Amino acid sequence: MRTAYQYKLRSKKEQIATIEMWLELLRRQYNYRLSERFSWWSENRCPINACLLVMPIPQLRDHPDYYSQKRDLVNTKDKFPEYKLIHSQVLQDCVKRVQLAFDRWFKADKNGHKLGKPRFNGIGRYLNN
Repeated sequence: MRTAYQYKLRSKKEQIATIEMWLELLRRQYNYRLSERFSWWSENRCPINACLLVMPIPQLRDHPDYYSQKRDLVNTKDKFPEYKLIHSQVLQDCVKRVQLAFDRWFKADKNGHKLGKPRFNGIGRYLNN
């Protein structure tokens, strides 16, 4: 027989404020990492049937993948000290969410349907992804 217990967390006002601050910082981080990928994608894509004979091919930037964005979290913590309050695993999970959202956009599901373009999160909308 399996039993599961469910407890309600009764946090204090300071804890609620801290958690809300963390969620807002994570939402900003998610939107920033998503915008990095969108800007790279829009700058480096080209239609297949078009030939760039008139213009020289621009220098391509490095592709922002999961590991490069995860390495960049150190720079984020240096530039913005409020991110030092958040555990590194939580920030890495934020980058992983961006990776999963981007993968779902390009790859089809088991029925062959592609999912829509990932969206930016509005205020208070980080947990709904």
